[in-house]
Amino acid sequence: MKSIWTQIVTGIVLRQKNRTASKKTTGQDKDFKKRLYEASVTAKYLLIDALLIILGIFSAGFGLKSFLLPNQFIDGGATGISLLITEISGVSLSLLIIAVNIPFIIFGYKVLGRKFVLKTSLAILGLALAVALVPYPQITNDKLLVAVFGGFFLGAGIGLSVRGGAVIDGTEVLAIFLNRKTTLTVGDVILIINIIIFSAAAYLLSIETALYSILTYLAASKTIDFIIEGIEEYTGVTIVSDNYEEIREMILQKLQRGVTVYKGEKGLVKQDAANNEIKIIYTVITRLEIRNLNTEIEKIDPNAFVIMNSIKDTKGGMIKKRPLK
Repeated sequence: MKSIWTQIVTGIVLRQKNRTASKKTTGQDKDFKKRLYEASVTAKYLLIDALLIILGIFSAGFGLKSFLLPNQFIDGGATGISLLITEISGVSLSLLIIAVNIPFIIFGYKVLGRKFVLKTSLAILGLALAVALVPYPQITNDKLLVAVFGGFFLGAGIGLSVRGGAVIDGTEVLAIFLNRKTTLTVGDVILIINIIIFSAAAYLLSIETALYSILTYLAASKTIDFIIEGIEEYTGVTIVSDNYEEIREMILQKLQRGVTVYKGEKGLVKQDAANNEIKIIYTVITRLEIRNLNTEIEKIDPNAFVIMNSIKDTKGGMIKKRPLK
């Protein structure tokens, strides 16, 4: 009898151990899969960042060597300072790109961290090597074409590098640093720096060169905005209407966009009044869909209260998964 009881107890204990071991193994498998997934995501984004930075380096180098440098044009920012010193002193542009950006890299370490500094250092070094070693052809001597397309390719290079998590022109890093230390905005700091650069160009080179360089800077800055923000400008739309259910269905079915519904309260009635609660709809659309959305809302509720605000970018959801309707 005792031996039978011992066998039963032993069997229960062994089964319990096996279950515990199985749970541990399952937990370890989940942890391993999670770490593997995180590593694959990190590797994917590092590869994308590297490709964007490399494309940015070659684009910026093309703008500098094929357009700006042969025609004695400059740009704003650290690149403009490098070009200006090159025109005055004859020092190699590739060396100046590194030397001028070193202070900005130091500021970047304090403001944005080690990872940003590593990427930026490699990007600036890559640009210097591209300018020094790649045999870019001279495209044109037409001043207007040089200003527009030189700025375009340089701006595209800077924008692609920023999308990759680095910069090849460090003035924005300085602007962010000074913004945190003073009352100046980032835009104010960049504007002040560029006014100094173009004033120096007008004095040291010529007023005509300075004016064309301002055109180069405008072309570059617009291209940077286009590359960073993209062709699709997103708009966040908040809709307050008693017919919220019809509007929600319209956005989901006709526009095929995602919707978030908030619970709110009417502010023009007493807090304890009956039927005080109201549903608030929020959705994100592209600027190309604004007219269509307004038309559909007008059909459902002409008195709907609609608020729109610009959004730089979105991630996830239905906004990038569905075609435009």
